[in-house]
Amino acid sequence: MDIKKVMVVGCGTMGSGIVQVCAQSGLQVVMTDVSQQMLEKAMEKIAWSVGKLAEKGKIADDQATVMARITASQDYAPGADANLVVEAVFESIEVKKEVFGALEKAVSPKCLLASNTSAIPISAIGGGLEHPERILGLHFFNPVPMLDAVEVIKGISTSEETMQAGVDFVRYLGKEPIRVDSDIAGFILNRCNMLLNMEAYRLVEQKVSTPKDIDTGFRLAFGRKMGPLETSDLVGLDVQLMAYTNVYDEEKDPRFYPPSILRRKVEAGHLGRKTGKGWYEYDKDGKRIDS
Repeated sequence: MDIKKVMVVGCGTMGSGIVQVCAQSGLQVVMTDVSQQMLEKAMEKIAWSVGKLAEKGKIADDQATVMARITASQDYAPGADANLVVEAVFESIEVKKEVFGALEKAVSPKCLLASNTSAIPISAIGGGLEHPERILGLHFFNPVPMLDAVEVIKGISTSEETMQAGVDFVRYLGKEPIRVDSDIAGFILNRCNMLLNMEAYRLVEQKVSTPKDIDTGFRLAFGRKMGPLETSDLVGLDVQLMAYTNVYDEEKDPRFYPPSILRRKVEAGHLGRKTGKGWYEYDKDGKRIDS
């Protein structure tokens, strides 16, 4: 399938990142969200990121050319002729099902529908659709412009043609497709990473070590660019809690039950960078304040 126009639903951290990589790859992109304020903030963030990459010569086009490919909208009308829609809204199956129900009526019957869910089975999201064979998972990783892996997930009704189109699309973006041919909650990489993350949270909860020391150890010993606690702050503790809870509810496996410290932090509003406090504290510009 020849994908030339993409619509991304949701302009948070993941959605705006997906918009950016699509536009950098030469695609026309419609970025939608219910909030005009969020759309404006996302456009500013994308422009800044694209500008930095252009200055360093890491992308083919200049900032103005890339930004001209992006249309921001509060409704789906500008994306009615899209070849692919990527949903990147809150990690709630009820919200996602509502979005896809509306999308199926708003776009062409030939348009592929993809969810960026990090944990919810694709079959559960697309089960009520009239054409579930055209829905798949495209799970990007944060930060999207920097990380090359994308899980391509097959729901129980997803056609092989849809899967191949997803694989080809990921490669077109210059990223590496990781096929997930069995629709299991959490998929491959997050399923492994969740257990590692939750153990790190428990070590903080038990006062075995500090977030800073754990993250430093991961970066120096394992070559990771970010440790599990600072990654958690970037993604959002509420987003992670919802993902872990979704996997636990699906599997009833106690290994995936979120630790108390994560649940308490979310209840207290300590959600990470976006609230100024998570595992670390941040100033008004989002810069980390180390104690």
